[in-house]
Amino acid sequence: MNAMPTLRIVQFGSPESREPLRHIRERFYRQISEVSAASVEKTIRVFGRALTPVESVRRIVEAVRARGDDALVDTSRKLDGVKLSPGQWRVAEAELEAAVTATEPALVRTLQEAASNIRRFQQHVRLAQPPMLDLGDRRMGIVYRPLESVGIYIPGGAAAYPSTVLMAAIPAVVAGVKRVVMVSPPMSDGGLLPSVLAAAWISGLREVYRLGGPHAVAALALGTKTIPKVDKIVGPGNVFVMLAKREILGEAGIDLLAGPSEVVVLADDTARPAYVAADLLAQAEHDPMSSSLLVTPSRTLADSVAREVDLQLASLPRSNIAAAAIGDFGLAVITADLQEAVRVVNELAPEHLEILAGPARVLAADIIHAGAIFIGPSTPEPVGDYLAGPSHVLPTGGTARFYSGLSVNDFLKRTTVLEYSEAALAAERDALCRFARAEGLEAHARSVEIRKSS
Repeated sequence: MNAMPTLRIVQFGSPESREPLRHIRERFYRQISEVSAASVEKTIRVFGRALTPVESVRRIVEAVRARGDDALVDTSRKLDGVKLSPGQWRVAEAELEAAVTATEPALVRTLQEAASNIRRFQQHVRLAQPPMLDLGDRRMGIVYRPLESVGIYIPGGAAAYPSTVLMAAIPAVVAGVKRVVMVSPPMSDGGLLPSVLAAAWISGLREVYRLGGPHAVAALALGTKTIPKVDKIVGPGNVFVMLAKREILGEAGIDLLAGPSEVVVLADDTARPAYVAADLLAQAEHDPMSSSLLVTPSRTLADSVAREVDLQLASLPRSNIAAAAIGDFGLAVITADLQEAVRVVNELAPEHLEILAGPARVLAADIIHAGAIFIGPSTPEPVGDYLAGPSHVLPTGGTARFYSGLSVNDFLKRTTVLEYSEAALAAERDALCRFARAEGLEAHARSVEIRKSS
């Protein structure tokens, strides 16, 4: 039996810490450029020759643009080994409802509990309509309106996640989006897991398609005879789905470009090593490219966590996946103190941050870059994955510096409203014309001057 990989321990700022930290930061981009043997095989099946992920996605999008449903049928057959006609893509409402009965009752109750928590939280954070700024002779303000149509992408196959259906769909429903569509790649028999369909029904979805991959993203953005286009596409997926979302940006909006999942645990000597190890492994079991980092001023804690990781890893059902992730993208970073640890976390801008240190709330206040923060030993990251309420669709790969997690407000668009009286325009006429002519825009100035009172 091969030895399990031990969590590497490095001192922050030392020469030996630079390469592993760079390796972890760049894995988001490495997904795009590296071509796995499996993806090479798929592109040969679809295109007759090996292509990079970027090239293959671009060709798929253009095929859908040019050939619509025919391209979807062809790509699904070649890429996923599933041949469904356009008339078989949509899941009947009766099948969605029946999936609730076909799902284990205890799981249905759990899905309903999670849905209730998510709705409550999203209603709580929904932006309220602000009053107009009334200045007497001029009024201005912002009106929030829901998007008209949204596509929810849900990873599929045998490893589909009903929790992601709830986390992606319910915020859109709470926002008031009229048409929320779900797409998800089918299993080899052409079906979707009952638990996924049950989650869709519980979320309020009634338009669901057995279709996945970059071609499904293209269909949502461009529209085909069978699948009407949507205004925005959200939800996680593999590198091909991410690249497809990037490719169609402008045809439709997107939430974010998500890469491999990640967790950073900020801890001190008050943390239990077994808790920290379990939380690192909970992230590692997602994917071989998942990243699990401990940031701590305590070498003693790091040594204990490394031993616990080896111990717990040995009995995990998904130990091969978790071991690969820990071996390639697991790390314990030793800092001089907690203040330096906070600086390291802000540099990493992680998707998930757990704080298992004495002054947890104080430390959380100093975190400016993180997708979600989990405070204290009784708040492990899985509570956010499943039941708490905030969406688990979060920015990865350091993009928490400029992206936020999905929420009801991502499905609202802002429209500014302005209303001037004749007196207000007259009072600003000279300033407006001066601005316009300074920028060489004479027609702008005349648009104002033509309204001058006689």
